[in-house]
Amino acid sequence: MSKYSIKIENIVASASLGIKIPLEKMIKFLDGTEYEPEQFPGLVYRLKDPKAATLIFSSGKIVCTGARSIEDVKKVIKIVVKTIREAKIGNPKNYGIQIENIVASAKLRSTLNLDKIAFEVEESEYEPEQFPGLVLRMKNPKVAFLLFSSGKIVCTGARKVKDVEFAIDAISKRLSDIGALAEV
Repeated sequence: MSKYSIKIENIVASASLGIKIPLEKMIKFLDGTEYEPEQFPGLVYRLKDPKAATLIFSSGKIVCTGARSIEDVKKVIKIVVKTIREAKIGNPKNYGIQIENIVASAKLRSTLNLDKIAFEVEESEYEPEQFPGLVLRMKNPKVAFLLFSSGKIVCTGARKVKDVEFAIDAISKRLSDIGALAEV
């Protein structure tokens, strides 16, 4: 059995459709949208299945947030593109989906000595009077961690799921090597 399980909490991705989108027209074809251009220039469209939200901009850019898998991101973008086609707003053909950020969490089967980590690991920041977690930055892959004494880890900044897995494995090993883990 592994030392922890990784859970994807949120994926933020974007796509450029290469067409202009008249947002006032889009509202008529999408239920449950929010569009207040004086507040925010994009149209907010929340989906229930898969559960995610999209920000649709008149430039043709779409930002998807809240998805928990790459497959869900692809489904969400396809739903928006299908709606654009059905509404006869445009026919986007070649659009790439770019993963911008993956947020994942893991729970180690150990508690963490944050004081020891702060002292031993140069890339860490820990001010327990202000925030109970320790921030640790990794250069390769370029991610940031929030570490909590309970053994909970939050990893953000990755662009690939395999980078999340690699980073959490690497930080777990490093914490073990410096003796900052206490088995529960």
